[in-house]
Amino acid sequence: MTKPQRTVLITGASSGIGKATAQRLLLQGWKVIAAARKTEAMNDLRELGAEVLTLDITDIQSRQAVVTHIHQQFGALDALVNNAGFGDVGPIETMPIQTAENLFQVNVFGLIGLTQLVLPEMRKRGKGTVINLSSIAGRFVTPGAGWYGASKFALEALSDALRLELHQFGINVVVIEPGLIATRFETLTRKSMAEAQKDPAWAPMMRKVEENWQEGFKRASPADVVAATIQKALDARTPKARYLCGHRAESAVIQRLLPTNLWDGIVRWQMT
Repeated sequence: MTKPQRTVLITGASSGIGKATAQRLLLQGWKVIAAARKTEAMNDLRELGAEVLTLDITDIQSRQAVVTHIHQQFGALDALVNNAGFGDVGPIETMPIQTAENLFQVNVFGLIGLTQLVLPEMRKRGKGTVINLSSIAGRFVTPGAGWYGASKFALEALSDALRLELHQFGINVVVIEPGLIATRFETLTRKSMAEAQKDPAWAPMMRKVEENWQEGFKRASPADVVAATIQKALDARTPKARYLCGHRAESAVIQRLLPTNLWDGIVRWQMT
């Protein structure tokens, strides 16, 4: 007996992890709805059979339009992959609050706003999976990544609450925590990295942050490593609450096991 085709909405599908996940799930027979701000960057996904939609995750009307279209055309989703996100770097002291607010609008409020629109139909059907893309930065933070880490810590907490709240309705909530992945993240943070180095008080630290990041990203895992982990979670009868994956993901385990003073000492040593 042929299994019914499963439907998934993937945000941030125009590049990186989102695109790799869309490509992988299309090959596995999923009906993929790929959403991002730049639809022209998803023409290859359209050619593979994806439904391509424009989505600004921070815009209420854009979120509503996407979800309304999906429910009218396909009914309740089997899965939502909340991948859209971005990062800015810099010391807590000097990053403008507006920049931090924008980061939270994408990584937290927009993501949860979309999820809120998807959940009622999932609840009515009594099944579904929500996958939230966090980061090892949702487990621990390092100098220069405080605001980004804060947004991921918030997402981790909200995901824990959602997992407990939605279990009674048959809905799984999973957090994916990648390490260093070969996406456009490093390129996109270059501007904020340069801006942070203009302050003479923080320039030495931020130069070291940049140096460490450049070294780490030389060994970054391909985006498909994360896509494969997402597929694993979607195929699991009982998925885990969290999946670590990618280069340096083991750092999250090490940090949890070490005393805080020892971990802090290691981080400070890396910054010298």
